[in-house]
Formats: sequence, structure tokens, C-alpha cells
Amino acid sequence: MEPTDPRTLRISDADRHQVAELLREAAAEGRLDVDELDERLEAAYAAKTYGDLVPITLDLPGGPDRVPEVLRGSAPAARPSRSPVVGPRHDSSYAVMSETKRSGAWTVPAEHAALAVMGSVVLDLRDAELTARETVITANAVMGSVEVYVDAWTAVVVDGFGIMGSFQEGRSKVEAELEPGSPVVRVRGVALMGSVEVKRKGETRGSRRGMLGH
Repeated sequence: MEPTDPRTLRISDADRHQVAELLREAAAEGRLDVDELDERLEAAYAAKTYGDLVPITLDLPGGPDRVPEVLRGSAPAARPSRSPVVGPRHDSSYAVMSETKRSGAWTVPAEHAALAVMGSVVLDLRDAELTARETVITANAVMGSVEVYVDAWTAVVVDGFGIMGSFQEGRSKVEAELEPGSPVVRVRGVALMGSVEVKRKGETRGSRRGMLGH
């Protein structure tokens, strides 16, 4: 008999209150605005299972560790089995009237800086090795563009803003499949007459080869 997935278990009122308290603390610290707090509180009190609570706190510091106790012992989320990623480490990516693209097997430190000045930077994290539970990408675009690609198992937090430009999470190409152990990619910075966009896309051909053991 296979073990029961803890995410499918029904939650109690105490579990809902625990998550609601975390959300109120985040709002008091300025991490959530009033509308976001109301929306998440409504979702917390409407939650039926432990899995319903996970996305509500995943992008908050300490959130994955503050979900009800039953989820803490569950296996962390992981990408489908694939070959180990071995690639160069890049702490920054710059493009001045040019293009810089990071893709395939590469190592991403806890903090990465990206700057595009009348050029474009593409950071494809789908086959990259993230070295930290939360990766912070400082992305600045001046009359240029920065694009960040993540997979279905990565949580995204967009903290930047645009000045006569756009700073946003684009429409996902695949559905998010987030779990308590999912990595978090936080993108912050400024887009001045340019654009910074985070996109959730499907697996690369390299990912599929790793899954098949080729």
C-alpha cells in the first residue's frame, strides 16, 4: 500500500489560523499590500487540504517552514529525475547594445545581476543548477530587455517596477506545479523605457533527455 500524500489530507481550523497569522505578519512587514492580504486570507480560510495552503505562503520568507507540521516531513519538490547538471557559474550577465544568453547547464548563485542597455539578456533557468533555496535576480533594463525563463516547479516573485516600460511576470506556457520544497526565484529591479519579464515555460529538449536517461 502506497503512503498517503500529505498534501491531500484535510486541514483543520487551527491550520488555517496558522497560515493566516503568517500572512498578517507579512503584511505588517510590508511584504503584502492590503489587497494581496485580503485575497490570500480568503484563500487560506477557503482551503480544504494541506496542498491548498502551500501556494499561499510559498513566496514569503519562512513560508515553506511555517506550513502545518504534517507537510514538513514530506519530500521536497524536485524536478523530474534527470542527469546531474554541471556547468559554469555566472554571477552576472550584461548586454550593452548586444545580446547575452545563459541557457543549458549553468550554475546560478544565490544572487545574480543582469543589466541590458539597448540590448537583451536572456536567463534560462530550466536546466540550470540553483545553489540556494531562494535565488535573487537583480534585473535592470535601460531601453533594452531582460527575460527570465523558469520551469513548472519554480516559484516566481516579481518585485521590480517599470518607468515608461514594463516589469512583469508574463503569461505561463505551462501550469505551475509548486510544492513546499520548490525553489523560489525573486526578480527585482527597474525597467527604464525597456522591459523585464519572467516566463514559465515547458521543459527543454535537454531536460527530456535527462529524464529518459539518454
